Amino acid sequence: MGLKQTLPKWFNGTIYEIGDEVRNPFSNETCFLNAKELSMYDYIMGANFFLEMMTNSQTPENISQIHIKQLTKGLDWFRKHNPKAYMVLLD
Repeated sequence: MGLKQTLPKWFNGTIYEIGDEVRNPFSNETCFLNAKELSMYDYIMGANFFLEMMTNSQTPENISQIHIKQLTKGLDWFRKHNPKAYMVLLD
């Protein structure tokens, strides 16, 4: 896609030095993600897990809008920088 990949300033997840192959647990499809994509993917998955736990244990009005916004920003970044992997792994 020709985009220079840099993680956004708001990103506060782990930054990996190497990429890896990731498998969608539902479709069994795989994609190789570079280090930055893998860092963002893990951030997205962690944020999603956190929000699911919050949703199951609290009323919806108590769920942090900040966490929802961070998850959305992560998904937007991933969709922009690797749309094919986004469709396979996150859509």
